[in-house]
Formats: sequence, structure tokens, C-alpha cells
Amino acid sequence: MARDISAELGGLVNNLKVTSWKRHGHDRLYVNLPDGTAVGWMDCKSGETTVLVSEYRDAVGAALARFAGPAPGLATPAVGDDAPRALPLLTPENDLAKNRPGEELRQRLAASGPGLWQRVIAWVLRRRTDDDSWRTGLVGEQRVGRELERLERQGWRVLHAIPLPRQVDIDHLLIGPGGVFTINTKRHPQKRVWVGDDMVKVNGGKAQPYVIKSRAEAGRARKVLGRYCGFDVPVRPILVFVDVLKLDMVPTQLSVRVLQERAVSALGPLSGVLTAPQIEHLYSVARDRRVWGDA
Repeated sequence: MARDISAELGGLVNNLKVTSWKRHGHDRLYVNLPDGTAVGWMDCKSGETTVLVSEYRDAVGAALARFAGPAPGLATPAVGDDAPRALPLLTPENDLAKNRPGEELRQRLAASGPGLWQRVIAWVLRRRTDDDSWRTGLVGEQRVGRELERLERQGWRVLHAIPLPRQVDIDHLLIGPGGVFTINTKRHPQKRVWVGDDMVKVNGGKAQPYVIKSRAEAGRARKVLGRYCGFDVPVRPILVFVDVLKLDMVPTQLSVRVLQERAVSALGPLSGVLTAPQIEHLYSVARDRRVWGDA
């Protein structure tokens, strides 16, 4: 039976909403899904149309044509400062999809790792160096990264080593049917880890602010994604521990999801939060290095 392409296109167009946005000298028409996800926009001055989700290319054009045509009494709703920013054209040097797990740590090791004599002295004196810490962390990020990439067969997208201002990064960003997650990876081989509401202790030692930092990363990601999508994007933080001997958590620790490496696969079946077009749109935003410049 032949497909009725015109009927399919009409169905897509009927689900789209076109809104006008005039601000800072710009005059644009945004084409949005019912939930507010922008799938395209047109610059009213130049007539140039930008499609954000390729699946809706024809539907975006049809929706804009229908909206711009004569329609007596048609109101043009105004969109305020929460209108999405235009996504820049992605260039190869800014594509974070090329980053391997632990990319930022790789660069640190290549640029400023200690020389041979420094390593020998540190070994003799049994002193840990930054190089040791980075190598330990790199192994953890690589292993968690491999687990996350296995989720792609279930409709998930993953990015690694997303650079933020002040020389920090998000180890992994996971986008899929179950939502958006920032993932902070920590490797403590054969150590006992205790996770409280705001702090983590390793072998009963000095409190570490892993939980606080994980929440902060999620907040920054939410801000960036919302800025380019034009709607609020909830982002949930996850703290993943690798190679630990034992992991204990206080019952009140609910703000950050805490997992061991082998439990990452449990994220795969999560669903019901994002549609396939939303996933692709969020991924297209997140993979551009430039959008994170003022996170």
C-alpha cells in the first residue's frame, strides 16, 4: 500500500505551533512542537529558514508558509526573553561528539605530566602526584564511558568531557528517553566510600564535595540547554564510583543518584521523558563546544 506523504506531512504540520519573537533588533518566527521544543525558525528580515531537527524539514517550511499567509484575525503571540538562542553552525573543531571518555584528563597528562625523574622521586618517596590522580581518574572515565556508549542501542546519546569555564568539565552527559543526566565519575580502587547529603568520605578520610559538585554540574547543564531550547530542561545528576570495595549511603541522599560502575546499565530502560526529536535536538545543542562557554 502506497504511503500518503501529503497526509503524513499534514499531520506533522498540525502538531506544530509558530510564534513570533522580536527582541534586540531581531524579528523571527519560531516553529515549536506542542511541548515547546523548537524544531526550526525563520529570520523575517532575510527570509532565511533554519531547521533544527532534520525530520521536520518539510513540516517547518509548510508551517511557516501557512502562518505567514493571509489569515484575518490571526494573533501573533509574543515570546519574551526565554525565546531560544539561535544555535550556531556546528564546525568540526567545536564538535564535542569527537571527544573520547577522559579527553580532558588525556590533555592534562600530555601537557603537564611529570618527567621521568619526577616520577622516580615520587615513587621512591611514596608520594602521589597529580599525574597519578589523573591516570586513576582516566581509567574510571574510560570504563564508565564504555558502559554509557552501550546504551546508544536503546536510543540514548552520550557526550564526554564537556568543557566548562574555569578549567573544569562534565565527565559525561547522557541524553535519552529517560531524560538528561550529568555523570560525575570517581575511581577509588579497593576503598570504602560513604556518601552523605552533601559530602563523601573515602576510607573515613577528609570530606570531599563530590555531591555538591554533581548538583552544580547538573544546574549548569540545565541552564545551557534551556537557553538554546526555549523551555526548561530538567537535568539530574549522577555520581558513579568505580572499583570501590564498599559503597554506603545515608537514606536521605536523594538529590544525586549514586551508582557503582556495574549499575550504569540500569539507566538504559528508563523512558517516557523525551521523544526522539527532543533527544536529537538536545544532542545537537550539547555537542557544540561554544554553547558551554558561559555555563
